[in-house]
Amino acid sequence: MAMTDLTIITRSMKARLFSTVTTIITVAVAVGLMLLLLSLRKAGEEAFSRGVGNMHLLVSRDSSALVSVLNGIFYANAPQRPIDWEKYEQITSSYPTNWAVPTQLGDSYRGHPVMATTREFFTRFQPDANRPWALRAGRYFEAPFEVVLGSGVARRTGLRLGEKIVLTHGIGQEGHEHPEFQYEVVGILEPTGTSHDRALFSDLESTWIIHAHDRRLRGDPSATRTTAADLTPADRLITGIYIALPTREGSQVTAVLQQVFDMMRRDTSITVAQPGAETKRLFDIIRDMNLLFVGMAGVVMVSSGISIMLALYNSMEQRRRQIAVLRVLGCSRARVSSLVLTESAMIGLLGAAAGIALWAIGSQVAAAVLKDVLGLVVTPRLDAATTLNVVMATVVLASLAGIVPSIAAYRTPVARHLRPIG
Repeated sequence: MAMTDLTIITRSMKARLFSTVTTIITVAVAVGLMLLLLSLRKAGEEAFSRGVGNMHLLVSRDSSALVSVLNGIFYANAPQRPIDWEKYEQITSSYPTNWAVPTQLGDSYRGHPVMATTREFFTRFQPDANRPWALRAGRYFEAPFEVVLGSGVARRTGLRLGEKIVLTHGIGQEGHEHPEFQYEVVGILEPTGTSHDRALFSDLESTWIIHAHDRRLRGDPSATRTTAADLTPADRLITGIYIALPTREGSQVTAVLQQVFDMMRRDTSITVAQPGAETKRLFDIIRDMNLLFVGMAGVVMVSSGISIMLALYNSMEQRRRQIAVLRVLGCSRARVSSLVLTESAMIGLLGAAAGIALWAIGSQVAAAVLKDVLGLVVTPRLDAATTLNVVMATVVLASLAGIVPSIAAYRTPVARHLRPIG
């Protein structure tokens, strides 16, 4: 009996192939969108957490701790308020630190941020905790005017070892180039799956020399080439400090984090951030936005249920004669009604299956775009429980959508629709 019912339903769906396929696609888009949003939400949080690496604190002079993290780790914008070198030395000598790496942002190359720092950035800081930097080719910088490329920069610019480049110095309309100061590409990094993949890295002295050269040109347009000997304390500026506090061997957990954090915050001339906490806060802020997107996907799913109802209801006029014949052959009203409900549920199930396939494709596309644009490696994945819940909700919604057409089938009069056509 079940096979007979399945055959009837299958032939009914084939008879209205265009309408059936269109409705299934509508359901698939809704399911795929819902699954994509659910999987990207968790994967995105994990990807951003990787960029924080093994640092405990980030010091800057940005307007807030969150802005400090967005600028200093994720390269959202160049910090506007620098820290002088004397302040850096004061901080590192006043608090217990395992290491403190100075950073300076503000230059760029073809839209890619340039971070000036020290060699400790590669030997002490790890962009992904417990996973050190690795070179794809070349070496780390060892002298002024040498630059190391993040993997994303190398891929997008096509630069190779030994090539000479000129950086854009300054921000926005004040940005300008100094052709007399060329950098040599000496290294290309392996991908880290973090925002650092889309940055270039050079030493601090190079940046300071170019700053000093601008200063000297403002006072004397005919000034000769600037060297390290021309640097003054006012030229030695940084925009951030990556700090790791003392920990036990093989552990990233430190017992003095809160104590040092509270002590450093008393200095109102600096902004102190806990990158891990600020990343979590960022996702707490956008959680409502995530719920909005999930809600929108839910609306699309409800719309797909309405599409199922309309498709089946509108087909009733063409199917009333078929229903009358089934009634004459012995099908009860209840069975005819259940055939319509089952067909509706099958459309929902097929749409859910197609939606999972769409999610698999869409998640790979989204991950590729995020990797190319932001340098973030996002790995969308779904647990079985979430997938099953979405599929079951889709089938239930489709079944509910079939109630109105099934009632119409139940009420179909037999005698009227068995009259000869014409």
